[in-house]
Formats: sequence, structure tokens, C-alpha cells
Amino acid sequence: MKILVTGGLGYIGSHTCVELLKDNEVVVLDNLSNSKEEVKDKIKQITGKDIKLYIGNMIDENLLDKIFTEEKIDAVIDFAAYKAVGESVKKPVEYYTNNISTVLVLLKVMKKHDVKKLVFSSSATVYGQPDHVPIKETDKTGGTTNPYGTSKLFVEQILKDLYQSDNSWDIAILRYFNPIGAHESGLIGEEPNGIPANLMPYIVKVASNELECLSVFGNDYPTKDGTGVRDYIHVVDLAKGHIKALEKLEKEQSGLYIYNLGTGIGYSVLDIVKAFEKVNNIKVNYKIAPRRPGDIAECYSDPTKAKEELGWQATKTIEDMCKDAYNYIVKSKEN
Repeated sequence: MKILVTGGLGYIGSHTCVELLKDNEVVVLDNLSNSKEEVKDKIKQITGKDIKLYIGNMIDENLLDKIFTEEKIDAVIDFAAYKAVGESVKKPVEYYTNNISTVLVLLKVMKKHDVKKLVFSSSATVYGQPDHVPIKETDKTGGTTNPYGTSKLFVEQILKDLYQSDNSWDIAILRYFNPIGAHESGLIGEEPNGIPANLMPYIVKVASNELECLSVFGNDYPTKDGTGVRDYIHVVDLAKGHIKALEKLEKEQSGLYIYNLGTGIGYSVLDIVKAFEKVNNIKVNYKIAPRRPGDIAECYSDPTKAKEELGWQATKTIEDMCKDAYNYIVKSKEN
């Protein structure tokens, strides 16, 4: 198959491209807003295979039309979204524009070219403040606490409405929990532009002396140590989940499927800090800071459905995640 991966040079997109290239051709569209063009060469170093790269924005209908016309795309995996919860609270209009309008353009062009297989990158934030954990796919969504989560919820509804109107579409919605780690080669990983908004890249920058201290946002949550609890999943496990979802879409005539991708285990912020320090034998300075707007106390998955229907489950440990994340930065500094 020939797969279009939007946002394919980004953190999750690049790892998914590596897994895709084992059995597929890959075309990437990326606007480089939170990624670097050199990732294309890193992917080739890992896989020995090239991707076809288009640089531009998914809201550009003419560019998308050109890609579908020239490349004869069979299916799409869409990663092209802004993803920082805190930033979304400060920049709601930018988040809604980028995360929703672009998908509408993509769906319009897919329909025009009769390409109706889509894997959509969603998020556990669509569950809002969960009534209970672990969270199942059948649990209520809504009550989102930030524009990032709301944008994902809106797109999920758009995709449900689209499938309701035309059930020849074949759509997998993947609700990620918290991806961390990096490829074991150390060639690709998470390195956001500017000050990191997510926990692991911030820890890594403190460990490598790029930043002075990690701010732990809130230690008064109703959790075992007062810090937020999340379901952290290795990015390579997450990438493999997309391959399994794509394989399901290949087999099925049509359908709309929703899966949690997580480990089913909740770790607190301080659990991650301690695991990172232990596995990498390095000290991470941290301080307690006020809670961030939009954050919730506890969020982790019940990943049973993905295991039963996709034959997928996370295999990498929290130690793997911490080791690989730091290895990526160490290797980056060597090059």
C-alpha cells in the first residue's frame, strides 16, 4: 500500500513511518512547525528506505489534491495537529483552526479521489475528567478541559457523522494516552521546538543541563504522591498500534472503529522522575509548581479492546521509555 502520513516528520509520525516502511510505501506531508526536515534522512538510516516528502500545510487544498493525483494514495494516517494542552488554553483559535479545519480539507480531497481509509490520531483527552479509571472506549466523552482535547473530540464527531452519511468509509480512531521514549537507535525521538510542554522531553533537557529545573505542576491531586497520574506508552509501541489499525482497515470492507492505545498502568510524575534517575544514573532537579489549567488528576486506559480486536498490546516498560528517551538526546549531542 501507499500511505500518506500527515505530520509524518513529527514525533509520533516519524516512528510510525519507520514501522510502515517495513511493508508499505510512505508519502509524508509536513509543514515543519514542530519537526525538522533532517528526520527524513534519519528514517532512511533506520530503514534503508526513502519516503517521499512534501513540505506544506494540510489546509492547502491544492497541495493535497496534487499529492493524491501524483502519488495514488491508498490510505491516510493523520498526525497533523498541534498537541500541547497548556498552549491550547492560551491559543484556542490557532488550535481549532489547525486541528479541525485541516481535517475538513483532508476529508474533502480524500472523498474526491475516492480514498476512504483513514487512521486518525486522537487522544485520551476526549474523555475529559473521567468518572473512573481505567477508561474504556465505551465510557462517556466530552467535558474536555482544554481546547486541544475539544478539537480532538470535534474531529471524532465529524468522522462519526461522515461515516453515518456514507458507510463506505473505513476509519480507525486511536485514542493515545501519553507517548514517551524514542527509537532504540537513538536517531529519532522527541525534541520539540522551544520549551517542552510535555513531561519527558522536559526531564531530558534538565538531565542534559539544557534547562535548570523541572516544574512539577501540582502535588495536591488525590493520587498516591499528589502528582498527576498518566498512562505512559513507548512511542514505538504506539507506532505499531497504527500498523495494526491499518491492517484491520485493509481487511474490512468498511467500518468505524475506536481504540485506546495505552499500557493500562498509571504512573505519577514523580514515578517517572525516579525511574528516569535510576535507569540513567543521573539526577533530575525538580520543584513543585502550581497546577496548570486544563490538567486532570488521573488518566489511564483499559487497552483490552485493542488487544482483542487488533492483536496489539504495549510490550515496552517504563524503564525502556526512560532509557530510550535519554539515549536519543545523548546521541543527538554526539552528532
